[in-house]
Amino acid sequence: MSGKTINHFLFFKLADPFWTEKRSTFFKSFAAELQATGACTSLYQVSPLSAENDFLIWNAAPLESEQDEATFFERIARAVNLRRGLVQPAASLWGYTKPSVYARGPSAQEIDPFAARRQTYLVLYPFVKTIQWYLLGKDTRQGMMNEHIRIGHQYPEIRQLLLYSFGLQDQEFVVVYEMADLYHFSELVNELRGSDVREYTERDTPVYTGIWRSPEAMDELFSPGAGAQ
Repeated sequence: MSGKTINHFLFFKLADPFWTEKRSTFFKSFAAELQATGACTSLYQVSPLSAENDFLIWNAAPLESEQDEATFFERIARAVNLRRGLVQPAASLWGYTKPSVYARGPSAQEIDPFAARRQTYLVLYPFVKTIQWYLLGKDTRQGMMNEHIRIGHQYPEIRQLLLYSFGLQDQEFVVVYEMADLYHFSELVNELRGSDVREYTERDTPVYTGIWRSPEAMDELFSPGAGAQ
């Protein structure tokens, strides 16, 4: 993936009025409105994986000028504000892509946010390192990250996107994973807990997990009375 991009993850809770009548094209029109203005949009089912959120929208866009971020967030705000009586934003994570200082080049496991089709599962979380990490020498940090990268390469089917949000949100990074096997991903995380770099993690919660759905599938899943007999 070349060039700078912005990626934004917005979580929603469905308001009570949403359930009062059948809405057969709510998610389809929501996604189409965002995509028509230049963003790449993906939808995810979050409930019942989480009780705090019902669904997630992932928007991504390339950046070419200093005004692109303002346009990007205006577009999202307009689409959301039209639906405020039905959905309430519950959490927001965003950041920029840029080359890693610990890798020699782009990884085959790097997520393409503009892919036409997503993998089944998405896991993401905010991430903050300790002050002590930044006071270590570059070679020391590189050595520990080499171990971290080596473990990740043992799971080639799991893809990752690292977003930088220094000075923009409470976290320093947003870590994003895509996979087809959620259990296998949990095994990767368990193994990473034993790496030396873990000692320098200050915070990596809350963890959000979602299931990719097409807009049509979301409309069917969240339709009032869906599946009722």
